Amino acid sequence: MERENLEMGPQPRRGRSREKITPARNALYYLHDLSYMLATVLVVMLVFFRIVVVSGPSMYNTLVDGDYLILLSHVFYPQPKQGDIVVASLEDFEDGELIVKRVIATEGQTVRIDDETGTVYVDDVALEEPYTYSKTMSGMMTEPITVEKGCVFLMGDNRWVSQDSRDPAIGQVDVRNIVGRVLFLLLPGTDHGYEEWDFSRIGPIR
Repeated sequence: MERENLEMGPQPRRGRSREKITPARNALYYLHDLSYMLATVLVVMLVFFRIVVVSGPSMYNTLVDGDYLILLSHVFYPQPKQGDIVVASLEDFEDGELIVKRVIATEGQTVRIDDETGTVYVDDVALEEPYTYSKTMSGMMTEPITVEKGCVFLMGDNRWVSQDSRDPAIGQVDVRNIVGRVLFLLLPGTDHGYEEWDFSRIGPIR
């Protein structure tokens, strides 16, 4: 028996033979992996972030009409803070069209505007607002407003033309209507050609 096994020589290994990887097959592997990576990035963007486009001059010159912005989704931004720039959608205003404004006050705080100086007071403390483009007027506000629970008081940086919480058509905004917080300027706008493309503006928004 031993001699017979020796005469048969080495036995071939069982199992499938290894596939030869050609350049074309290698490229397919890379494309396969890349598709999974892109799908993962897309899911992360949809869940965590959102891209919106500024429409109108109410946030000039912090933001320009046509700016592309990246938002942190409201799911991960449950509590707006004073000074944040947010995007909101109100069913009763412009058929739910997105608006971009700055948070001036949060629940429990009282907003008062001095029309003579254009100073905004929150809880009787004057705000330092270097970001404003035009003087702040009370508009339709006839008296100080105390922000209700679960709401915020919003205003645009271009106060002369901004329709915001000073106007009863918008009023105090329920935080549940906030789509997200503006984080980053992705691509600068040109305000319908009135502004030059200023790529130096690309970056975090404050």
